[in-house]
Amino acid sequence: MIRVVLDTNVLVAGLKSRNGASFQVLRMVGPKAPFQPSLSVPLVLEYEMALRRALGAKDQRIEPVLDYLCAVGDLREIYFLWRPFLRDPRDEMVLEVAVGAQASRIVTHNVRDFEGVKERFGIRIVTPAEFLKEVRESR
Repeated sequence: MIRVVLDTNVLVAGLKSRNGASFQVLRMVGPKAPFQPSLSVPLVLEYEMALRRALGAKDQRIEPVLDYLCAVGDLREIYFLWRPFLRDPRDEMVLEVAVGAQASRIVTHNVRDFEGVKERFGIRIVTPAEFLKEVRESR
C-alpha cells in the first residue's frame, strides 16, 4: 500500500471542479484504492479551514469528505516538528505527516514549495496528474 499525503490545495481543487486530476485522486480514495492518505488532526483542521474559505462556510460537501478521509485514512499523531524547513509555514504540517507516516509521496499542485524534501527525507513530490499516471501504470 502506497502511503501519501494530500496537500490542502488538492482537496480544494478536487471539490471545486470535477474535471481535473485532483478530483480523480479524491474519487479513488477508499478501502480498495492502491494508496492510503495519511493525515493528522492539525492537517484535517487545515483542510477544513481552507475548504470553508474556498467553497463557503456552509458547503454541504466539506464535512462528509473530511469524515470519509478520516475513516479510510492513516491517522498519525505527530510527536516531532521539522520546522522550519519549507518556505511556506503552512506546508510544514504536510511534511510532518509525511515524515511521521513514512509516506512515499506528497501530492500537491505546489511542487516548488517542497524543494529539498526528496533529498532530505526521501519523499517524492508529485502533482495530482503525475500521481494518477503512476497509480494507473502500477496496476
